[in-house]
Amino acid sequence: MWQQPTSLFTDHYELTMLQASLHSGAAHRPSVFEAFARRLPEGRRYGVLAGTGRILEGIKEFRFGDEQLRFLADTKVVDATTLKYLENFSFSGNIHGYAEGEIYFPYSPVMIVESTFAEACVLETFVLSALNHDSAIASAASRMIASAGSRPCIEMGSRRTHEESAVAAARAAIIAGFDSTSNLEAGHRYGIKTVGTAAHSFTLLHDSERAAFEAQVASMGVGTALLVDTYDVEAGVRTAVDVAGPGLGAVRLDSGDLVEQARWVRTLLDDLGNENTRIMVTSDLDEYAIAALQSAPVDAYGVGTSLVTGSGHPTASMVYKLVSRQNDAGEYVDVAKAAKNKVSVGGRKFAVRLLNERGRATEELIGVGEAPASDANDRALLTQFVSNGDVDEAFTGAAGVRRAAQRHRDSILEMPGSSRRLQRGEPVIGTRFIDEN
Repeated sequence: MWQQPTSLFTDHYELTMLQASLHSGAAHRPSVFEAFARRLPEGRRYGVLAGTGRILEGIKEFRFGDEQLRFLADTKVVDATTLKYLENFSFSGNIHGYAEGEIYFPYSPVMIVESTFAEACVLETFVLSALNHDSAIASAASRMIASAGSRPCIEMGSRRTHEESAVAAARAAIIAGFDSTSNLEAGHRYGIKTVGTAAHSFTLLHDSERAAFEAQVASMGVGTALLVDTYDVEAGVRTAVDVAGPGLGAVRLDSGDLVEQARWVRTLLDDLGNENTRIMVTSDLDEYAIAALQSAPVDAYGVGTSLVTGSGHPTASMVYKLVSRQNDAGEYVDVAKAAKNKVSVGGRKFAVRLLNERGRATEELIGVGEAPASDANDRALLTQFVSNGDVDEAFTGAAGVRRAAQRHRDSILEMPGSSRRLQRGEPVIGTRFIDEN
């Protein structure tokens, strides 16, 4: 949950646009904004939506208190009229969108904000910041889970990113199928399982590797995971087994040729009578490294840097565009950007995923102005999260994370099998617009 007001997590020009629209009288025009991605990262077959729950939590804290208003006044960001408007600001509109954890494709209307121009405008940067970061992490995490198969993945990238980004990354990874995180704040805020044992420094602290292992086992029990590659791996494994016995929970490998190393470590553990001791591997893993380890006797993966940086794609490249607004006659007018390579589609959107008789997705239909026709087994994709300013709490907090993780599992099962391949290609299903106007 947000620990401070979110109102200044925005760009300067959002508030100057607000000032100018208050001056022109257009600030209070009913408007529709839409968040979407024009394309997926190069070679990706699908994206995973994440960040919705954090946005909903943040909207509840999107207020301009005395401190924020004083800053805006002292730095002359906006004029007195705008400051007066912001004194009582709270979002009072409606928000619809794809459920968090849902698969999305180019031009999927993942979030639709219906309100006055003023209210929707000031939310733009905050919305995009959360969606772009979290969706990039969740999309990478989903690919890693596909590569890992039934083996669990642990998020452990906190030391490779900003402290608040680390919490958001852990949350997004869990939504996309990760088993647990090393980040305690993520565990505290969202009820996520946290795990961890010891780093190389703990071994180096002691006079010998044996002394370090004895201290860890005495403190945490034989079910702990011992890091065996501080010095010599074979000696480390033998010492770990000697100290903990056949009940040793796991050994962790963090360097070297992980495929070859995991194979002979597995043989060594079995020869020493530790058939049930698991092998966990870490060390700069990404989806491709995890796929390469499929044939190795590995039981779990710890993933850090590649995950929290989106595995080469640190943003989902989502944009937030005005697609419809009322004119002076009170009629809604579709609007769209036509600049080269930055085209948007005007009009309020409705989205449906077409499913075949086996429940597999075949196409995404997006209706402009009204919902597209669909069969009984097809699935409408838009959910309402905010109604007249009231946030649906079911999509926030720990419950929201659990709901999003289930949505992701269900959505992945709907996708054609080709979605799980790492080969570069086009989106796994196509998108078609239906405009009845």
